[in-house]
Amino acid sequence: MQSIWSMETKLPNPRPKPVPLKAQAVVIGAGLAGLLTAYTLQNQGIQVIVLEKDRIGSGQTKNTTAKVTAQHGDLYHRLLAQHGEEKTAQYAQANRQALEDYRRIITENKINCSWQEAPAAIYSETNKAAMEKEYLAQKKVGLPVCFGEESQLPFPVAGLVTMEGQAHFQPLEFLRFLGQNLTVYENTQVWGAQGKMLETSQGDLQAEYLIFASHFPCLRLPGAYFARLHQERSYVLALANAPCFSKMYLGCGGNGWSFRQAGEYLLFGGEGHRTGENSTGGQYKKLAGQAAAWWPHCREAARWSAQDCITLDGIPYIGQFSRYRPNWYVATGFGKWGMTTSMVAARIIADSILGRKNETALVFSPQRFSKTAAKSMLVQGGKAAKSIARQLIVPPKGAVEELPLGSGGIVQWQGKKAGVYKDMAGQVFVVEAKCPHMGCQLEWNPEEKTWDCPCHGSRFDQYGALLEGPAARGCSNE
Repeated sequence: MQSIWSMETKLPNPRPKPVPLKAQAVVIGAGLAGLLTAYTLQNQGIQVIVLEKDRIGSGQTKNTTAKVTAQHGDLYHRLLAQHGEEKTAQYAQANRQALEDYRRIITENKINCSWQEAPAAIYSETNKAAMEKEYLAQKKVGLPVCFGEESQLPFPVAGLVTMEGQAHFQPLEFLRFLGQNLTVYENTQVWGAQGKMLETSQGDLQAEYLIFASHFPCLRLPGAYFARLHQERSYVLALANAPCFSKMYLGCGGNGWSFRQAGEYLLFGGEGHRTGENSTGGQYKKLAGQAAAWWPHCREAARWSAQDCITLDGIPYIGQFSRYRPNWYVATGFGKWGMTTSMVAARIIADSILGRKNETALVFSPQRFSKTAAKSMLVQGGKAAKSIARQLIVPPKGAVEELPLGSGGIVQWQGKKAGVYKDMAGQVFVVEAKCPHMGCQLEWNPEEKTWDCPCHGSRFDQYGALLEGPAARGCSNE
């Protein structure tokens, strides 16, 4: 399953080369956040290299719906309640500035990345009061919004908040531009870090500044990001022969469907869930069935899914990794809005390294904490504890002989618990049932035939190979 971006864009083949012994700044992760940060630093005279465990754009950037907007769902009324007007206005301004930065970079460099201006809109099918509340919150912090009830959607809405002057684009074509003049070492896994030293699969590397932009930080300590993040998956269909939408739409509450035009295709998304909590599957089937009900003549051209890190309070962690590591930086927890917040991260981190004042940096500081965050942390900790307990205490469900063809599950294998996938020919593939990151019990995702960790979102293919971190290796075969 490939996104239309991956189908359209062929990135350059990696050129094998040895990692240097020293660098001024090292960015870990060659997705949008990592390359934008490296691009910004390099343009300011900082010598920077990028390390990527796989290929440029091989993580979440290739699977985004690529909405570039400061309207992040119905977030603003919650931010006002938790953080007050000043910080919420700074959050809004940082993301509006990100839009302007995109426009400037794309225009100045004449990047052919299908940049298109389009209003963004959030809607509720039933709760007009909630939309009115969010409209007032967005308006209060200076966002260009209007309220209404008319839309292009194939169903009525109770309320709609529209923000003018937003955009969407082709993310991999933009990423191709960023990477062409940067020094990127692909197929280079980071195993660990200590002080100014990185341990990688290609040798040790010393750097003055270390920037972790690898979606979910692979290090447990310092920072304890494993306790402050969880991951969620969502699903997308690219539909041909569907209506053309001039706005980007996102539902709040209820189904939470997403719509945005991409050339001849309408991108229709939704059916999200916390990673590792998808025992029944059927997400693509539900989306396809709903699309067919609305537009009987539409045709599915592509399907794919994405994964997003969610913080305790809904604001990304951008800035100093930990007070104990002043030369380390992090960009994570974009909460499904990684296009604008990747640009926010590039600006904040570059300003900090260059010693420039950034008025919005405190809003995104990874060192912040609140009562709301404390409550969320208890919930996250409880989920992790439950999964670890399942791994240690709960017996497997049946034997491998009971698994249907083409499915997987936690079963009895040679006298102990294991994760087993049985292909359509009846051949079995066995993996360790616990995640190598922190020992949580893996769960079978029947929709994508993967082993997913419900604690921190690591994912592995049918045979145990690592797909997504924070785990740094696959779940070993038995």
